[in-house]
Amino acid sequence: MSSEFADMSIDDIPTYDPGGRITVPWRHPRIDKELDFVFREKDENGDFQFVTRTSKEVFKDRRLALFGLPGAFTPTCSEFQLPAYEAAYEDFIKKGIDEVYCLSVNDAFVMNAWFEKLGIEKVKALPDGNGTFTWACNLMVAKHNLGFGNRSWRFAAIVDDGIFESLIEESGKSPNCQSDPYELTKPENLLARLGNN
Repeated sequence: MSSEFADMSIDDIPTYDPGGRITVPWRHPRIDKELDFVFREKDENGDFQFVTRTSKEVFKDRRLALFGLPGAFTPTCSEFQLPAYEAAYEDFIKKGIDEVYCLSVNDAFVMNAWFEKLGIEKVKALPDGNGTFTWACNLMVAKHNLGFGNRSWRFAAIVDDGIFESLIEESGKSPNCQSDPYELTKPENLLARLGNN
């Protein structure tokens, strides 16, 4: 577990907006540090480099579809959820979404290898390797019973300029849940939240 979580329960979640809106956190709620994601991307010479982007850089001034899942290479995520969002990508774009992101508490190496294996070309990977962003959004659960440590609960959201406009979570969210539901967060249900645009 990251040192950022030392002496903290993953259930000890901060509150961001007294008005009741769910907002994307720009900074770590416990230490003076921007929340960031670490990617592995090719530079102009074709060499892979570590690239760090803050949550503000990812979410500010954009309307995104974001879905989170327990882990790369796991059965439901690989066979159903990620391929379904890839297939629905153009439907999201037609409804005014700027980009579709898949978030998992995995590092960039794992996320890139998984996307390559599945032939994912449209959906973008959002590797939350330290789990800090997922935790700060109150979307993390313990999966110690499976040897996964702490992972994202399955969710789907529309995020507009850093505001969770719509958030769907699978039912039964709990530590060490014995089941792995995937029903409410299917892309067709998130598309329905966008109406008939």
